[in-house]
Parts: sequence; C-alpha cells; structure tokens
Amino acid sequence: MKKSYDICLDVGGTKVLGAIFNENKEIIYRLKKRSKAGDNQTGDIEQVIISVVEEMIKESGIDRKAIRAIASCAPGVIDQDTGIVLFTPNLPMRNYDMKGAMEKQFGIPFFVGNDVNLGVLGEYKYGAGQGYRNIVGFFVGTGMGGGLILNGELYTGHQFKAAEYGHMILDPEGPLCNCGQRGCLEAFSSKQGMSAYIRQQVSRGRETMMAEAVADGVFRSKKLKKALAAGDKVAQEAVDRACHYLAIATGNMINTFSPDLILYGGGVIEALGDLFREKILSEVDRYCMTAIRPTVDLKIAELGDDSILYGDLALIEEHL
Repeated sequence: MKKSYDICLDVGGTKVLGAIFNENKEIIYRLKKRSKAGDNQTGDIEQVIISVVEEMIKESGIDRKAIRAIASCAPGVIDQDTGIVLFTPNLPMRNYDMKGAMEKQFGIPFFVGNDVNLGVLGEYKYGAGQGYRNIVGFFVGTGMGGGLILNGELYTGHQFKAAEYGHMILDPEGPLCNCGQRGCLEAFSSKQGMSAYIRQQVSRGRETMMAEAVADGVFRSKKLKKALAAGDKVAQEAVDRACHYLAIATGNMINTFSPDLILYGGGVIEALGDLFREKILSEVDRYCMTAIRPTVDLKIAELGDDSILYGDLALIEEHL
C-alpha cells in the first residue's frame, strides 16, 4: 500500500495542537505550541499554525507529496463550504479565509470546521460516542463550545451556525461574555468564566493559590487541579459555580433534544472530568423532565486532547 498521511490541527484560544495520521488512522507524530488568545492580529495565529505544520513535516521526515489533506478546527462560526472563519469570540479572526490562506501556503487541500463540532464528531466516530445516534456535546476549555449529532449525523444548521449553546443565556444580568451578551454559559463555566470569578474574589481581598494563574488571563487546568487538591476555597467556588450552570444547560438540552448521550470534553474536562461529572449529576435532575432523564447517559470524552484531531480526520474522510 502506498503511504499517505493527513495533517490535523486543533486551533484553540491558547494553543495550536497538530498531529500526523498515517493511512491506518494512527497518530505518528504530534506537536503543540502555545499561542496568545489576547493577540489582536489574525496573522499572529496564522504564523503559529504554519510553523506547527512545517515543523511536523520536517521533524517527522514524511514525504510532503504523500500528504492527502490538512484539516483544522477554529472556535466560532465557520462556513465549511468556503473555509471562511466568520467570527471567533476568543481569537482575532473575522471573515478570515483560512482555507484560501492555507492552500496558498502549502498547496494541499485544506478543510476547516467548528472546533467542538469536530470534537463531538471525533468522539462519535472513534471515541465515547460510538454506538449512540443522538449526542449533545459540551466542550469546556478557554471558551465553551457545543456540538450535535442528530440521527447519526453531525448537525450544523443553517450556514453552519448551529450548536452555539455555549452562548445560551442563563442569567441576563450575569457576567459579560466575549460575544457581547451577558450571562452566557461560557461566562460562567469556561476557563474564562472561572478565571474572571477568581480575579473578582482576589480583588475583594480573598487569598487563593490561583491568584497568579489568572492575573494575566486564563489558568492552566493543572493549576486548578492542584488548587482543588489543596482545598482552595475560591477555586472550589469557581468549579461549583461552573458545574451548577453546566447542570442547568444540560437539563435544557435534555429537554430540547432527548439525546442518547450528553458528552463532556475539552481541556478542563480532561483534567477534572470525573469531578465535573459528579457535580453535574448531583444537580441535573432538578432541571429536566423526569420522563426523559433516565434515557440519557452522561459521559466524559475518551479521546482527550485528540477528540478534535480525530474529528478533523473524519472531515477529511468525508471530503476525500
């Protein structure tokens, strides 16, 4: 069999993760580089993406001519037909022709989709979602993303704008979200939401191990895990608050879609998934119909950091 490779990218608010898959759908090389969510130039993010791809090709030693395609995610609203990133709440991308820019750079077919759509698709095809037909996915990271599998197919809605339920409003008088609204799920339960809460408590004179970790942005999940293990009260409050609103959102989605599975993924869940699941399970029954709840499983994503990468791979398979 002639060797062929696919390059898959996870472009997030704080990092670009890349992987090379062989023809057997095995990851043979991976690379992660940090980026700054606060950068205000699309070109800055673009250069990180390019450097990750070029370094992977060079260091892995694969033949560039054997690369079938490159696929990537981006957080926000993506036109999958044109490959244009229309809007991202947490990255400086507005009407950015990602597909055009990358195909010009590499001369290789390039595909792009919403990050959590692809993460849920990856879990559906290769991870915790196998065997389910209707899945609601919450991915908790720098922001809060959603993805839907309905009747065995990824649902993206009109013009690929569906499943932005990280921006469902749970409290119209709540904290300001990067999308411009107040009281979104993301403003409570994402890294940004939890970091903002911790900074607020620090400004009130409360002590926490997380003060330095959130001083200039969002914390790293490992820092939060360490603070919780040490019994940090402010960190515990931030997590309790995040899980409370995730439980409300979960109940709303159970009532709306009656899915087989609610799936939780993303960096925070990878670090603290069992804790989040237990706290959500302790509350969710209050917020959904008793006739629906017993038919819904709540699970943690199995593929971890690789959920979106495998979703990229599924996107390539779909196109090629």
